Amino acid sequence: MEWSDVRIFLAVIRNGSFGEAARSLGVSHPTVGRRIKALEDEAQQALFRRTRDGLVLTDTGDAVLNMAESMENSALAMERRLAGNHERLEGILRISSAEWFAGYVLAPVLTELTRRHPAIVPEVIASYRLLNLSRRDADVAFRLVPFTEPDIVQRRLMSISYGIYGTPETVHAMQNDPASVGLILMNTAQSHFPDVAWLLDRYPLSRRVFTSTSRAVQAQMCLRGMGIAVLPRPLGDAISELQRIQTTEQPPSRDIWVGYHHDLRHMDRLRAMLDIADTLLSDYVSADK
Repeated sequence: MEWSDVRIFLAVIRNGSFGEAARSLGVSHPTVGRRIKALEDEAQQALFRRTRDGLVLTDTGDAVLNMAESMENSALAMERRLAGNHERLEGILRISSAEWFAGYVLAPVLTELTRRHPAIVPEVIASYRLLNLSRRDADVAFRLVPFTEPDIVQRRLMSISYGIYGTPETVHAMQNDPASVGLILMNTAQSHFPDVAWLLDRYPLSRRVFTSTSRAVQAQMCLRGMGIAVLPRPLGDAISELQRIQTTEQPPSRDIWVGYHHDLRHMDRLRAMLDIADTLLSDYVSADK
């Protein structure tokens, strides 16, 4: 059983179709079909059955799945170990974080990293999704919640302050009639974020006018006068056209956690980036207080 074929088999399972698997792997649809056919010929039985709801595994496919995942875990472990023992300060460093954090907090860190080590190429995956570090979806991740996956080395990196922002016109309107100003919030999936409840409790008569998973998009809607938003201060303070509203009680701050797989603990380019982050971001936090 070839690992390249097994990788395609797993992609079909995780994406639900040959076409989506092909797109995720960057190969053609016929290539996926041929490789699955090769696996089925080797197993001498069909691995998938087509239904109205899409592809489902046959009993044989289900048995192959266990072996395929075991092969994947071994291949990924080997890849992580080889990457973690790479002694040269060069190569791609894949970083997962929210868009606003990459643009307004990490940017100076990554600039300094490439200044000191020009052969390192930072690759930022800007998304609110929590990527799988065991599968090397990213080498290192910065996020608002602690990691729960096994074999992840993690620590609290810093605390981020938040503030309420609006245009001067929006702030003036709010002072006269708070109920006339709309609220810009996280979307339903992130409605449990503490700043959402804080803003709704503080302005119960104001209506929600816009939601988004992206703080950067929220800031743009705020800039266009749609309403007020709770934003991370590194983002909100950087937009000169926005005004931070002074309140007796500030929105809840959030901790930023950094994590990476245990097998990558010796990766020199990762260590170099984290050392710079510790220096620059501790200075940033001190200056923000």
